[in-house]
Amino acid sequence: MSDSTKAEGRCGWCGTDPLYVAYHDTEWGVPEYDARALWEKLVLDGMQAGLAWITILRKREGIRDAFDNFDPDTVAAYTEADVERLLADARIIRSRAKIMAAISRARIWVQMRDEGEDFSAWLWSFVGGAPIQNRWANFRDAPTQTEESVAMAKALKKRGFNFCGPVIVYAFMQAVGMVNDHQTSCHRHGEVKKAE
Repeated sequence: MSDSTKAEGRCGWCGTDPLYVAYHDTEWGVPEYDARALWEKLVLDGMQAGLAWITILRKREGIRDAFDNFDPDTVAAYTEADVERLLADARIIRSRAKIMAAISRARIWVQMRDEGEDFSAWLWSFVGGAPIQNRWANFRDAPTQTEESVAMAKALKKRGFNFCGPVIVYAFMQAVGMVNDHQTSCHRHGEVKKAE
């Protein structure tokens, strides 16, 4: 489907795959403030590195199940036996580096929480605590990284996160509604703006 048809008033990137359309229509760009949910999305975006997002969507329920429903305390306590279990699980992205990154991210999240730092407030501080409202006529007009995503990526790396370069971080920011990058002709642009 061409960009000009806008997939029934949607952003051109989501195409017609029912899973992608549902993700676009119900999740992508909706402001997320829950610290655990933000951590889960950051883990999933790290797992996406080098892959298409649809691959992660298709495996997401299996990944959630394999990672104990993304409970940070449980994942932070994973041992080498858990790593081996995960490497044998065909439902997930079986990359040792990405599995280890998820475990490391859980430990960082737990440490931040235990030290009284709110993960959500910290992440949202990079956009001033509220979504940036963009007005792109076409989804391709949106940047792949911004000053905010560069700053967030640097701060995440400083804390020990990996698989979080500025491009991955910008995709994360788009997905969790820190920026509204629905194209203006998309029915979700205005809906997401109201959800702010």
